Amino acid sequence: MKPVVEQLWDIEQIKQLKARYFRYIDSKDWDSFAQLFTEDCVHHLPQESPRATVTNDEYLRDMKVQLGNGLTIHHGHMPEITLLSDTEAEGVWAMFDYVETDLASGPVKIQGYGHYFETYRKGADGAWRISSKRNVRLRLDRLDQA
Repeated sequence: MKPVVEQLWDIEQIKQLKARYFRYIDSKDWDSFAQLFTEDCVHHLPQESPRATVTNDEYLRDMKVQLGNGLTIHHGHMPEITLLSDTEAEGVWAMFDYVETDLASGPVKIQGYGHYFETYRKGADGAWRISSKRNVRLRLDRLDQA
């Protein structure tokens, strides 16, 4: 295993990765957002979604369509990051999200609380990327039905 200072550096790089995830999705910077994931990333969708998982290409396409004209606010807190090797890690983040958007099925306005469960892989270029992602909401408030 690497020296502790290098391990801490990798953990900090993963924290920066997740911070960019939240900022890019909320600012709709789709090109930068796409660079945060490995090509083979598996996206496990929230339990209220009609599909359990999607490929990286499907996820990126769907995010642009579903959230492109909406307002989103994502926060991640209290990361628990474990380095599994020099190139693999896993993490859990407490999260909050607010989504206000118009879908083909009608307007959606939700607020969620829960956790992101993720895995990360360090590429040949030295950059950490998300290799799998699961968003588990412990509570979901449907504000569009209020």
